[in-house]
Amino acid sequence: MTTVIDGKNVAASVIQTVKSATAALEKSSGVTTGLAVVIVGDDPASHAYVSSKSRMAKECGFKSVQHTLPAETRQEELAALVATLNADPSIHGILVQLPLPKPLDSEPIIQSILPEKDVDGLSVVNAGKLATGDLKTGLVSCTPAGAMVFVRRTHGEDLSGLNAVVIGRSNLFGKPMAQLLLNANATVTIAHSRTKNLSEVCRNAEILVAAVGRPEMVRADWVKPGATVIDVGINRIPAPERGEGKTRLVGDVAFQEVSAVASTITPVPGGVGPMTIAMLMANTVIAAHRTAGQTPPQF
Repeated sequence: MTTVIDGKNVAASVIQTVKSATAALEKSSGVTTGLAVVIVGDDPASHAYVSSKSRMAKECGFKSVQHTLPAETRQEELAALVATLNADPSIHGILVQLPLPKPLDSEPIIQSILPEKDVDGLSVVNAGKLATGDLKTGLVSCTPAGAMVFVRRTHGEDLSGLNAVVIGRSNLFGKPMAQLLLNANATVTIAHSRTKNLSEVCRNAEILVAAVGRPEMVRADWVKPGATVIDVGINRIPAPERGEGKTRLVGDVAFQEVSAVASTITPVPGGVGPMTIAMLMANTVIAAHRTAGQTPPQF
């Protein structure tokens, strides 16, 4: 019987831990965890993301600050706002919603966020800490951190002797995911569009993580029987059966056929997706604990 991971359920348990840790920190040291979210322009999808992040921050008991800037905002104005937030001791996490409208350049903005406040885990300092195995002082990018919670809850903390394959090598997901698996002692292969015999490489994996952005690319014959399959893809495809012009969401894994082979699998939607905001809250409360000199909670 295949286990389908309920991402909403796991995310809810992470949020519960965040709430308890937030309350305990406030009680023990008088520190209220603070998260600042910056959004530029009027992209509706970005605004929807940001309002759900701000809402969740309030629910967790954080001081939640949102800065909404017009699309015409200049690079130096945005940089000045980040500098102000860096200097504000009541703010422990800073999130700049991407993508930024043109002609703004996101990279220098992201890199200007203090690494200890970089709750999105996107700074080169945090990437470097992860690469060198420093999980004690670094912050990990939210989506791979969330996917790793699933892996740990399935296989435990130590992945010694397990082969893991990550399909996708993006800086946002593929590379940090591979580092997390490596830090947990898995034997890790990073595969991608240029990999020869990709299906054969995947069949070797006890843990298979797909993050390529190609709808239902991973088929049943790519998967080792009994493997754990984590699907990070979110693709919108036509769904004529629902009516003209209708679409539906699918992952990078052909869910129906792969769930007949895998022992554990994440669905799309409802798998890794809900974990991203939960891990953002987790990173923020971890950052607040570190600033207060307290031991942060484990997720």
